[in-house]
Amino acid sequence: MSQSDRSRVRIAAIGDLHVTKESAGTLRGLFAQASAAADMLLLCGDLTDYGTPDEAKVLADELVGSVLVPMVAVLGNHDYESGLQDDVRDVLVHAGVRVLDGEACEIDGIGIAGAKGFCGGFGRGSLGAWGEPAIKLFVQEALNEAMKLESALAKLRTERRIALLHYSPITGTVEGEPVEIYPFLGSSRLEEPLLRYPVDAVFHGHAHRGTMEARTINGVPVYNVAKPLLLRKRPDEPPFRMIELARVREAVPETAK
Repeated sequence: MSQSDRSRVRIAAIGDLHVTKESAGTLRGLFAQASAAADMLLLCGDLTDYGTPDEAKVLADELVGSVLVPMVAVLGNHDYESGLQDDVRDVLVHAGVRVLDGEACEIDGIGIAGAKGFCGGFGRGSLGAWGEPAIKLFVQEALNEAMKLESALAKLRTERRIALLHYSPITGTVEGEPVEIYPFLGSSRLEEPLLRYPVDAVFHGHAHRGTMEARTINGVPVYNVAKPLLLRKRPDEPPFRMIELARVREAVPETAK
């Protein structure tokens, strides 16, 4: 990378890979392209189709050797389907992927806060914790995931920050989906931490027929990087999203000037 290139950090992101046993050998080219183009690769959940360790091993085999840059991921609802999400996570961690669930990490001066997120609706359409115990448990899960995101964001001390999710924090990137299923695609509760702890960008997946880009109330770009959406909207381009952030230069000590 040239010195001029070092002034920016290149970020590739993709979600909703839905890897099955039949995916073996089909993703290495895509991952190699993303690795060559970027300084890091972000994976936005639904990495497997049924959440089995065997599917995770297929994905791990595709990643290892193809991706030569740091990898960070969150899990999605499909990764929880078989109740083996801890095993899925362990397989990916063993392959060198940092899997975040309310944690934060730093790569190349960029702080990354990650959580799966949850559903529940947006704005005035958000489900409230009222009535039956099952409803209250459902809403509590949304609150728990929002608190995970907030906790991760609060840990970051970097000037540049990214939020990594599976579910959407805003309606803008789910538009295009049937209105009836909006409440199952994300939650405004996930946007609240992003207003208290501003970031440079948000990535999520899950909404396969949504919109590629929108903004939070305070103007932060939100990118829907679900692979099926990118394939449909940009059929002539590889299905990952690239952005660049200016690299923050470290202050030069007075004695070194």
